[in-house]
Amino acid sequence: MDTISHVALSLAAAMRRDLEVTANNIANANTSGFKGERVVFESYVADGATSGDRTDFVIDAGSYVDLRAGALTNTGNPLDIALNGPGWLAYRTDDGRTAYGRDGRFMTNGDGNLVTVSGAQVLDEGGGPIGVPPDAGAIEIAQDGTVSSEAGVPLARIGLFDVPAIQSFERLGGGLFVPPDGAVSGAVPAVGTAVVQGAIESSNVQPIVEMTRLMDIQKAYERAMQINKTHDELARDAIRRIGRQS
Repeated sequence: MDTISHVALSLAAAMRRDLEVTANNIANANTSGFKGERVVFESYVADGATSGDRTDFVIDAGSYVDLRAGALTNTGNPLDIALNGPGWLAYRTDDGRTAYGRDGRFMTNGDGNLVTVSGAQVLDEGGGPIGVPPDAGAIEIAQDGTVSSEAGVPLARIGLFDVPAIQSFERLGGGLFVPPDGAVSGAVPAVGTAVVQGAIESSNVQPIVEMTRLMDIQKAYERAMQINKTHDELARDAIRRIGRQS
C-alpha cells in the first residue's frame, strides 16, 4: 500500500474515533452531570527516504474531558443536589469500585441508603454509604453536604472531592469515572465546591453543536474513503494500460 492510501486510511481511522466519541456525547446530552469528551489528533510527519518529500499522517493522540459546568435546573426534590464548583461526588458501583461523577439525582433504596437513580451508592466523606432512617422526615442538605433530618439531627455528610487526575480516568456509563486498573484515585476533600439542594446539573453537552460536529466528521470520513476509491481506480487503470502496451 502506498503513501496516499496510508494517509487516507489514517484520516478515516481518526474520523471513526471522533464519530464514536461525538455519538456518545449526543447520547448523554440529557444525562445529569455528564461531561462531554473531546478527541485530540496530532500530525505525524514522515520524510521521504530518497525524495525528501514530507507526508503528514493523522494519529489519535487520546481524548480529554470537557470540565465545564452544566446549567443548574431547579427540581424542588429535597434529595436532588447539584454541585456549584469543580468538585466531584463519590459512588460505590455494583462491582464494588469507587467511581466519581456529578449526578445528583438521589433516592433511598430498600436498605435506607442514599443511591443514584441508577442504583450506585452515594458515599460520605469517609467513603462509606449514607443511611437515611425512615423516620427522618423532610431531609435537609447543607452547602457543605451535611445531611440532616427534619428535626435538625445530622445524619451524614456527602463526600465532596477534588480529583486532580480525572483526565486519566476511565469512563463508565452514566457519566461516572473510575481510576485505571492498579491506580489510586488521588481524591482529596474538595475546596471551593458547595452543594445546592433541590437542583440538578445538566449535561454540558450542546446537542446542536454536537450534531454539527457529527455532520462534519461524516463528510471528512466520506472524503477519505473517496480518496482511496479514486486512487484504486487510477492504479487499476494504470495497470490495464501497461498490460495493453506490453
